[in-house]
Amino acid sequence: MPRVLLIEDDPSIREGVGLGLRRRGHEVSAAATGEEGLALIGGFRPELVLLDLMLPGINGVQVCRRIRETSQVPIIMLTARGDDFDIVVGLEAGADDYIVKPARTEIIEARIKAVLRRLTGPGGLPGVERHGELAVDRAGLTVAKNGERVPLAPSELKLLLHLSASPEQVFSRQQLLEYVWEHSYHADARLVDACVRRLRNKVEDPDGHPRYIQTVRGFGYRFGPL
Repeated sequence: MPRVLLIEDDPSIREGVGLGLRRRGHEVSAAATGEEGLALIGGFRPELVLLDLMLPGINGVQVCRRIRETSQVPIIMLTARGDDFDIVVGLEAGADDYIVKPARTEIIEARIKAVLRRLTGPGGLPGVERHGELAVDRAGLTVAKNGERVPLAPSELKLLLHLSASPEQVFSRQQLLEYVWEHSYHADARLVDACVRRLRNKVEDPDGHPRYIQTVRGFGYRFGPL
């Protein structure tokens, strides 16, 4: 079971979620503030972070950005119902998914497993595929641009692997949502759009039109043509 860092302000949620995950075999380290959570990362070396958006001091969005400066560890945000603006900001900051509180432990664990499955990739033949300036290594689950490795969060990596496996094929947001995030709710399409924007910032040329992750208006997204 993966090591989970839980950063949550509410003591009842922190204790309840922590206890539930420990009972399911997870090693859990918990923090009540963003500062405390950031201090724990180096020593605990979490394999996934559960991050409350509404934290005292450094808020969850700031913590997410700090983590993303040095790590691509999966991050799932914990949000209050109705915090749509904060959810979008958190996704743009680099979170891989979100859960609306309160949520049962089995729901949280299911989301954890879904995020971690993205680290295994979709499979495929070994070797490196070249798409313009991008080198996509499906076996090693790495992506490089002009010879330099591109650090991708799990959702970004799985989205790129899925799109690049079928160049020029158009995928709807719903199809991508179900494949990458294993969600089936239409309202969560913002996960797809936020991930596309983050991915473009990393693989596209900043001064040009998207070359790899292209929008097909009214339909969705496709990879290429180059």
